[in-house]
Amino acid sequence: MKLALEEARRAMEAGEIPIGCVLVHRMQLLSRSHNQTQQLNDVTAHAEIISISSASQFLQSKYLENCTLYVTLEPCPMCAGALRWARPARLVYAAEDPKMGYLRYGSGMLHPSTRVAFGLMREESAALLREFFQRKRELKSLKR
Repeated sequence: MKLALEEARRAMEAGEIPIGCVLVHRMQLLSRSHNQTQQLNDVTAHAEIISISSASQFLQSKYLENCTLYVTLEPCPMCAGALRWARPARLVYAAEDPKMGYLRYGSGMLHPSTRVAFGLMREESAALLREFFQRKRELKSLKR
């Protein structure tokens, strides 16, 4: 999760919402990514989607069995859908997302074999998100 937080910080430095993730296969780092929706002008360029694509290419498999995805924020429904198809063994996320997280739509969005854990480095992830949105609000009020 520390590496995922590093990626989230990189996203923030680039003006992206600070969400980062890493994908690990049997203790080997396959991919690390962060949100790039602004940079790529692509609403689907979420950290999870980028990591899934990168890891799938590396493994030459559309399935991520025996893999764990660590992400700093609960995945959105789009990312949960992609994770359902990719079938990772585990999903570990830091902070919950009560507004846009997949759990808002029911826990059955992930593949039934994917185990889920959350709360690892929750405070650090949440603090980074709060800082990012506070800065955005401050910039917006300065422009008025």
